[in-house]
Amino acid sequence: MLTLWSDINRMFRTVDLLQDSINGMLSELNRSYRLGTGLTSERGMVRTNLYDLGGKFEIIAEVPGSTKDDLNIKIQGNYLELSGEKKSDIPEGYSTHRMERETGTFTRSFTLPADVNVDGVEATVKNGMLRLVLPKSEAAKPRQITIS
Repeated sequence: MLTLWSDINRMFRTVDLLQDSINGMLSELNRSYRLGTGLTSERGMVRTNLYDLGGKFEIIAEVPGSTKDDLNIKIQGNYLELSGEKKSDIPEGYSTHRMERETGTFTRSFTLPADVNVDGVEATVKNGMLRLVLPKSEAAKPRQITIS
């Protein structure tokens, strides 16, 4: 009876080791997925870079396959929201064997470090890249103070 119990105990320890290995592997895959370094990116996530150029911000966003008609930009104070749609380009009559490029709607929002002058915003789309130039409001622009 003692041998049977030790065999069962050894089997459970082996299963625990296997489960720990699988959990570690899935945890690493999940971490890579969240950081965008894995096999796929987070669903619906538009990758962006935000630059502070002193008197203005510049945002570069990846929007492959989107045209200016597919994109919406909303700004209020220092809140920016990008939304749009990545449309499917499957030709009519074709069947899909693999689909890695995401389609559907997306939304990405930011709280910018300062308020934006909405009247001076410039937006362009070229080669799947959205470029936004967002001038800071007068109150948010840095000023040189002279000492008397």
